[in-house]
Amino acid sequence: MLGGLTGWHLLIILAVILLLFGAPKLPALAKSVGQSMRIFKGEVNEMKKDGDKDKGEGGSTAPATDTGASSEQNSK
Repeated sequence: MLGGLTGWHLLIILAVILLLFGAPKLPALAKSVGQSMRIFKGEVNEMKKDGDKDKGEGGSTAPATDTGASSEQNSK
């Protein structure tokens, strides 16, 4: 995917980022990206745990049945 990138390419990308955001804003930007990644990884791990828990309980759930109450309310 990124096999064609060399050190020079990365250096040019870094220079463009410095020009766009400015040196003083980079630490705050890096901190925000790090926090976002940490939250994302935590949510992914939580979803994996929930998925494993569901598989351990049998994995199948009963389908919801319609009681007709909602159709009676709509006709009024």
